[in-house]
Amino acid sequence: MKQIAWLFAASLTAAPLHAADLVQIYRAAQDNDPVYAAARATLDAGREKAPQGLAGLLPTVTASGNTVWNDVDSEPRNVPAAASNVEYNSYAYQLTLSQPLFRWQNWVAYGQAKQQVAQAEATFVQASQDLILRVAQAYFDVLYASENLTAVRANKEAIAQQLELAKKSFEVGTATITDTHEAQARFDLVQAQEIAAESELEVRRQALQTLIGKEAGKLAPPRKDAVLAPPEPNRLADWVAAAEKDALAVQIQQAQAEIAAREVDKQRAGHYPTLDLVANRGKSKAYSSTALGAVDSDFANYGLQLNIPLFQGGATTSRQREAAANSTAARYGLEAARRNAALAARQYYLGVTNGLAQVNALKAALVSSQSALESNKLGYEVGVRINIDVLNAENQVYVTRRDLAKATFDTLMAQLRLKAAVGTLGEDDVTKINALLDDSAAQ
Repeated sequence: MKQIAWLFAASLTAAPLHAADLVQIYRAAQDNDPVYAAARATLDAGREKAPQGLAGLLPTVTASGNTVWNDVDSEPRNVPAAASNVEYNSYAYQLTLSQPLFRWQNWVAYGQAKQQVAQAEATFVQASQDLILRVAQAYFDVLYASENLTAVRANKEAIAQQLELAKKSFEVGTATITDTHEAQARFDLVQAQEIAAESELEVRRQALQTLIGKEAGKLAPPRKDAVLAPPEPNRLADWVAAAEKDALAVQIQQAQAEIAAREVDKQRAGHYPTLDLVANRGKSKAYSSTALGAVDSDFANYGLQLNIPLFQGGATTSRQREAAANSTAARYGLEAARRNAALAARQYYLGVTNGLAQVNALKAALVSSQSALESNKLGYEVGVRINIDVLNAENQVYVTRRDLAKATFDTLMAQLRLKAAVGTLGEDDVTKINALLDDSAAQ
């Protein structure tokens, strides 16, 4: 048994440790991000508008009752001998049903409720897309901060070698003290840069931890052979048209404009008559002097109740004007949402296309930098290059790799934001980006 346990532990130790990928971080954020949790609760609240609107068309039933103890002393002025004292309990209870037959404002409110539910649904989808964007941005921010720290440390190593060489050259008299001071100044500056880069990495990790409620650990970076796809369709006009029609901000504002338009009808209905079916049934017990005792009564009545508003101090007309003004504002808000959606689509489409071009250029620059590094290493071996040349070439490789990483992350984020601009961003887009990551190369 001990041997089996030892073999099991050994197998766990030998198993490769994989970094957390984007999908895993996204799932953790879905479970732990308080902003997303609040959006879910807000959606549940918004869905309740439908039964509330329907309630205005359905009957209402109420029950009421009372019981009263009565102690009555009576003494007629002209007949003192007829004085009496009566003590008794009276009670009554009834059941009332009211069914609206014509209340136009209730029908309008029911239509508004449907639009409010649609608005709540669109708002939650927007919150879901926002979660994807926040998670991806925080994820890539950590990766870039790690790449930046690596580049700064490589630069620090090169400058440290230059400082050491400057000191030795000054000691043997082949360089001036100015060279040493300049190298020292560069070294002090890069030390400050390293501290800032370490702090930035820690801040980015804490920002990601805030989203998922725990430490993220090592993260999977993009694969070196990852190929970024161009937008599909690859026409700016198609994306702009889709954004103006389907962007979630447009859908939300469209629902708001419809709600505001219906509010005008709802307030206008304040001038209309209302008609209800009313039914009452109940029982009462009271004392009657004529009947010389308690009287039990059962009653039931059914009828129609008509109310015609004549004058309410001008409040109804004022509310109607207010609703009309709000409806106009909502229409302008819808137009603004469409324009902003179109602008976002243009911005992120160009971000993707320009980003792809920049990524390709930096990939070529990285190949050139690596070739230059190999050439400097070979030159150092044969004596035509010094160590500083090799270190500078190596630092250039790290800097180019950092710039390539930033261009890649920015392009991936532009792809996600472009999908969000037209309202189609979803979990499948997270999966597609996740396929570009290498979970065996943690950062």
